[in-house]
Amino acid sequence: MSQPETPPESARDRLLGAAGVLFYNDGIAATGIDAIVKRAGVAKKSLYNNFESKAELVATYITLRHDEWLGLYARRVKDAVTPKDKVLAVFLAYEDHAEFAYEHGFRGCGLLNAAAELPAGAPGRLAVRGHKEQIESIVTAHLLELFAGNEAKAQRTARHFSFLLEGAISRAGLEGNGECVRQAMAMAEEMMEAP
Repeated sequence: MSQPETPPESARDRLLGAAGVLFYNDGIAATGIDAIVKRAGVAKKSLYNNFESKAELVATYITLRHDEWLGLYARRVKDAVTPKDKVLAVFLAYEDHAEFAYEHGFRGCGLLNAAAELPAGAPGRLAVRGHKEQIESIVTAHLLELFAGNEAKAQRTARHFSFLLEGAISRAGLEGNGECVRQAMAMAEEMMEAP
């Protein structure tokens, strides 16, 4: 019995896949439309049939990177039992991100890399900020549970952990692996155990 055929990837999906790899590897500004359509194996017209502009393609890339991280987190948090485990699931999702087999190695957070290329106030930068704020909000919710509803302590600690995570993922990008994230997670674990 033969396996059912998987439907071929749509031009849109191929364009998004190509853009995602190239934007991450080379940067948004350095990646031209011609490189994207060549890697995707589609005609340039396909790009404009699916995206109004490169800016729309970039916005979609940012949304997909955000969704990708949420997927990593969802896989980690489903096995978490305690509030502490749930906080650590955020760190583990960052570690998974750092240890992913990228084509040319890990270069840090794809969202922060994208934001660094966009002008202040650009919609893409605002989307990246929203992503980072959502992560801090997730951590805050778990810490509220851990700290028995002490909102001030939960928010202060979540902010601290957010800075710890962002510093760790940036440094991990320089080092090309998740070791810094693992070290940050150990620090966070120790802080949650302190009185």
